[in-house]
Amino acid sequence: MVDQEKIEEAIGLLLEGIGEDASREGLAETPARIARMYGELFAGMQEDAKTHLSRRFCVESNEMVLEKDIVFYSMCEHHLMPFYGKAHIAYIPNGYVVGLSKLARTVEVFARRLQIQERLTAQIADAVMKELEPQGVMVLVEAEHMCMTMRGVKKPGSRTVTTAVRGIFNEEPYLQNRFMTCLTR
Repeated sequence: MVDQEKIEEAIGLLLEGIGEDASREGLAETPARIARMYGELFAGMQEDAKTHLSRRFCVESNEMVLEKDIVFYSMCEHHLMPFYGKAHIAYIPNGYVVGLSKLARTVEVFARRLQIQERLTAQIADAVMKELEPQGVMVLVEAEHMCMTMRGVKKPGSRTVTTAVRGIFNEEPYLQNRFMTCLTR
């Protein structure tokens, strides 16, 4: 749970630090609004992906399951600026599948924390491997980082792509190829 009071105090100091009058009409409620927003943006700090991945269903098939285009928003831990994009998750069942919305909820658990994209990608893959125990999992995350768009090199539209490959996806290159082919459809 975020500490509303500390966040409000910090935002007040930030506003003063950039030369604003934190008590003026347009800003008077800003610290409280930001504190509430941070409570939402960082809700993943108190969540465990296991909660969403523990409800499994038996299946006889061991064909690849792919949930693609899972939109997410996260916050870069280096600049406290947003990055956003899409996550794609594929796994080969080992007797069990999980409801598709649970994969999206798993992405949200990890995205709603201070993050770097590389860690986000690995955390999603590791959680699916640990909780669902599939034969393998592959995760691809593509995102635009506002720290690259709004500041520094100022390159809007550039996208970062990260992957995490676990289990049979490491052993069978054709599965990686199938995953990538499905993403382009």
